[in-house]
Amino acid sequence: MRDAVDRLTPLGVMVLALLREGDMHPYEMIRLMRIRRDDRLVSITTGTMYNTVARLERAGLLEEVGVEREGNRPERTTYTLTDAGADAVVEWVRRELPRVDNPTEFRIALAEAHNLDRETAVELLVVRRAALAGAHLTLTEGRTHAQAKGVPEQYLLEVEREQAVVAAELAWLDAAIARLDDPDFPWGAPAEPTERYLAQRKAARR
Repeated sequence: MRDAVDRLTPLGVMVLALLREGDMHPYEMIRLMRIRRDDRLVSITTGTMYNTVARLERAGLLEEVGVEREGNRPERTTYTLTDAGADAVVEWVRRELPRVDNPTEFRIALAEAHNLDRETAVELLVVRRAALAGAHLTLTEGRTHAQAKGVPEQYLLEVEREQAVVAAELAWLDAAIARLDDPDFPWGAPAEPTERYLAQRKAARR
């Protein structure tokens, strides 16, 4: 399992997470991800999608469940998530959510954090907050030391920006953790699919 998780790409994680919602063919995955604007997070092309699906199938994280053909359209192979694939999503998100050194992976992990139980998601974000607080302290001390040494401000602009970015995320994390920790905050898959979700799935299948 660990080897499979280590080899997962951000797109691979999102594909597996999609299949937690139900069986799909790659074309439907592409359309659904674009409808949801997931292309903000990862590059989505036909070639990369089909290559990713093939790698996931070889790794045993998904498997073929059928082939369909409508009219003049090419055959579409539908895939389902295996138990190993479902476990891989959870393990990958658990690994990446608290890390502060992989910004792209963190965005994917945050987008898929709802695949974890509420308590685990909160705990991992608290770990991330502690790491960010340490990074912010290091930046602050380094900049203060440089200023005391007479380093011109023009050379410290990048450090100043990083301080501001980390401080902003710390403020966001404080608010987000408090919201997630509230049992009234919706979390996980809804008991019944929403009309918006059903409309997205219908549009993606066209």
